[in-house]
Amino acid sequence: MAAKIRTRYAPSPTGRMHVGNLRTALYEYLITKHEGGDYILRIEDTDQERFVEGATELIYDALKKTGLKHDEGPDIGGPVGPYVQSERQASGIYLDYAKQLVDKGEAYYCFCTPERLATLKQVIDGKEVTVYDKHCLHLSKEEIEKNLAEGKPYVIRQNNPTEGTTTFHDELYGDITVDNKELDDMILIKSDGFPTYNFANVVDDHLMGITHVVRGNEYISSTPKYNRLYEAFGWEIPKYIHCPLITDEDHHKLSKRSGHSSFEDLLEQGFLVETVVNFIALLGWSPEDNEEILSLDELIEKFDYHRINKSPSVFDYTKLKWMNGEYLKRMDDDKFYELALPYMKEVITKDIDFHKIAAMVKTRIEIWPDIAGMVDFFEKVPEYDNAIYFNKKMKTDAESALPVLKELLPLVESIDDYSNDNLFASIKQFVTDKGYKNGFVLWPLRIALSGKEQTPCGGTEIMEVLGKEESIARIKAAIAKLEA
Repeated sequence: MAAKIRTRYAPSPTGRMHVGNLRTALYEYLITKHEGGDYILRIEDTDQERFVEGATELIYDALKKTGLKHDEGPDIGGPVGPYVQSERQASGIYLDYAKQLVDKGEAYYCFCTPERLATLKQVIDGKEVTVYDKHCLHLSKEEIEKNLAEGKPYVIRQNNPTEGTTTFHDELYGDITVDNKELDDMILIKSDGFPTYNFANVVDDHLMGITHVVRGNEYISSTPKYNRLYEAFGWEIPKYIHCPLITDEDHHKLSKRSGHSSFEDLLEQGFLVETVVNFIALLGWSPEDNEEILSLDELIEKFDYHRINKSPSVFDYTKLKWMNGEYLKRMDDDKFYELALPYMKEVITKDIDFHKIAAMVKTRIEIWPDIAGMVDFFEKVPEYDNAIYFNKKMKTDAESALPVLKELLPLVESIDDYSNDNLFASIKQFVTDKGYKNGFVLWPLRIALSGKEQTPCGGTEIMEVLGKEESIARIKAAIAKLEA
């Protein structure tokens, strides 16, 4: 039998959850649950300089909201804890493993000062980097012991070869070969005693039995160094799945400047959690049947990581809004009303039938904030220019609207039953009796009532919500405005 799949989501608490990090968490979850495996949460907080207070809580909150329930983690425990790297660090576990590598000749102590390291900087591909020259690899055992005894600051570096090649396998990209001269001697243990992200990752993934490692393809260049660590320890190498880059619509890396680079950004902008999960799943992957609206359970059922694309994936904000609109249309009416009510009450203070207004906008909005600009006229008619009455298709303008509204006013004053059905039937009869086209009457009526060219409903539906008194007052006000 094949070993049980174990994946881990290992975020660093450095701020809001980036869309790319959420996709990694989601893909790992889907891979695991598709095969009935275990999903582990590990908090990687060894980079103390980047630690942000409250960020760990954001991680828990995002996983809870999205339904990505972990089987092991800091909050629920498990057989291979602790699940917070700083707690693991306290036991000295990483330093012990690094010293094992030193004993094997696969790593070495480096006592170089910042001043010396500064002299090793090079510009590669437009970026200034430090390429270490293995200076401390050649220190004698006596020199090393003397430096340690004197408390001289040090780091432990990986000892990588400078000749030949290293080949590793990725589940999407296949076999990848790199020249060993490109493998710098990366730091494993920093001068503060904490492990680097790269080293702690390998140690913890092995000790936690991780079988599949999912991450962004920016880590492809580091993978040969990870594999050399696995091989140095004699550990089994996990399967690697490197996901494509997520870009904005200008094909630049998705950044905070885009305004929608994090999970929290998207929720604040009015997107549903279900939409965000669905949309992010499709950033680089698609099911065999190309279905686009998928629940989390459906994603688990359909997810095959071999179908992840290798090319960059564009974050299409327009498509995200369309998808959110589809989710809103399918939402239970009572739930929609409950969630829409705060947005309606932001712009409407009147005692009015909000259920009817919610029903009007349900199929017309894409995100919650759309509601305000769509229904604010129920509070009061906004300032507008009489030119708004012009409509080529309806053959109406301000000049023709005035007599129509004057003719219509006595009728709406005489009606007592202000239900939409009765109002529409009465005005339809008026249109027929006068020999007008429907739009010739209904267009100016709707503008008189709303002051807008576009509304989520017709004029008689507006009248039903406003009631008789307010409807008549608005029509009279429109007539006065046209006469003026």
